[in-house]
Amino acid sequence: MVLNRIIDSMRDDLIRSTQELIAIPSVKADPLPGKPFGEGVDQALAYVLNLGRRLGFRVRNVDGYAGYAEFGQGDQILGILVHLDVVPEGSGWTYPPYGGEIHDGKIFGRGAVDDKGPAVAALYAMKAVMESGLPVNKKVRIIFGTNEESGTEDLEYFFQREPKPDFAIVPDAEYPVIHAEKGILTVVLDKTFQDLDCLSTSLIRLFGGLRPNMVPDECTAIFQCCDENEKVLTHLTSFVGFTGYRMKADFSPTGDAIVRSFGTSAHGSTPEKGKNAIGQMLAFLATLGLGNSDLERFILLLNDRLDMDTTGERMNMAFEDAVSGRLTVNLGIINLDRKRGEAVLDIRYPVETSKEEVLSRIKAAFEGSGVRVREESSLPPLYVPEDHPLVQTLLKVYAGQTGKPAKAKAIGGGTYARSIPNAVAFGPHFPGKPEMEHQRDEYIEIDDLILNARIYATAISELAK
Repeated sequence: MVLNRIIDSMRDDLIRSTQELIAIPSVKADPLPGKPFGEGVDQALAYVLNLGRRLGFRVRNVDGYAGYAEFGQGDQILGILVHLDVVPEGSGWTYPPYGGEIHDGKIFGRGAVDDKGPAVAALYAMKAVMESGLPVNKKVRIIFGTNEESGTEDLEYFFQREPKPDFAIVPDAEYPVIHAEKGILTVVLDKTFQDLDCLSTSLIRLFGGLRPNMVPDECTAIFQCCDENEKVLTHLTSFVGFTGYRMKADFSPTGDAIVRSFGTSAHGSTPEKGKNAIGQMLAFLATLGLGNSDLERFILLLNDRLDMDTTGERMNMAFEDAVSGRLTVNLGIINLDRKRGEAVLDIRYPVETSKEEVLSRIKAAFEGSGVRVREESSLPPLYVPEDHPLVQTLLKVYAGQTGKPAKAKAIGGGTYARSIPNAVAFGPHFPGKPEMEHQRDEYIEIDDLILNARIYATAISELAK
């Protein structure tokens, strides 16, 4: 196929561009003038727009919130929606998280597969179609978002100033085609502590997690220096021996006991694939023989309602449907001192369940405890029927390029597809491959990067003709 040959001729440029984009640490930071999500995110946007300009596209930066590169003419717009921001890198990487290094045929770095590699693949796919001379009767516009991992302010701002595509693909999930995405609800549980006189533990701080949509791989509890800390460390030894959880303890220079819990990170949409370090820590604290103070009751209640459960069963909200499967819960962040405690949940609920149903169950689970339940953000579910022409075209493209059967599927992840009608997620993750999104040592296989570009080029050609 002519498109495949053109993509193959761009292989070295595609790899190099992916490495250069990964090298930009585009984690959301404090806003700066003209840079609403911080310096690193702005640098990533500038990079792809400059690359798009060099490849021959019309480009525009919309006030630092988002940008686009496009070619073609026509009354309709085919959109390709990608994001340039990444979640924090975390710790324990084998290779530098912003090195873009190649090892064993893989490009390593935060954002390699979520979503920088796919963004570059889609951009070069557009270039291949433009060079091929194949008929294009629509505008083809790749939109570069900058706030996908921590909200949707970017596209909200962008679409107030630019038209929405008539239909779109989003290279930010799995193949063959994602036609349903669960609803996303972020909930904060917080409590102010009053009666500390009856506190039976020397615990002064508890913290863990980086983002609600990441399974936390580390959690730390600090116990103020006192004679009781020997009891804490003795109990830790027996607890670890019984549970097999990875935890350790040491002392600070001032004599405080510091207990650390280590889990396994995963994407918040699939918390069952990780191991929650906060959940492990709560279980440990709950077995210390805590008393009846506000602080201790908060810990005990969180452990009782959450523990290591990812299904919502402990809060009586194990919703499920045939289209999108089961509800999931991820305890993503905890922060606690002797004045107040806060825990943040990331919940993905089935497309046939309402946000109101979920919230009512959570409130019922904490009723009478003094814990405040607050909705921080939410996105409604997405559902495009499998017989929709967009879905059917993409299934045929995938099958044609891979030689494998193709059937639409549902996910718990949230993509930009929710932001416009007639949009679905399409790749970049291939069935059977390890899922590296939001994990340490994130990577994209070079062969997969090239195959993605081939698939996207074919899809663009089919949808834009």
